[in-house]
Amino acid sequence: MSEDKVKIELTKSEVLVLFESVSRFSDDEKLEIKNPAEEQVLWNICCDLESILVEPFNENYSELLAKAV
Repeated sequence: MSEDKVKIELTKSEVLVLFESVSRFSDDEKLEIKNPAEEQVLWNICCDLESILVEPFNENYSELLAKAV
């Protein structure tokens, strides 16, 4: 099954901060914000996704989310 792809743009700084956060989670298995920049990057990504996605407004959003990945 082919998945639709969504592209968002991140600055090099955002990618660096996101990489650090995800790498730390991968190592520690603990999702924790340790730097205000990590929080800001997550907010920025959330805003980008809100402008792209329509699914969160669908009645069956919970079902779509449960089937994702």
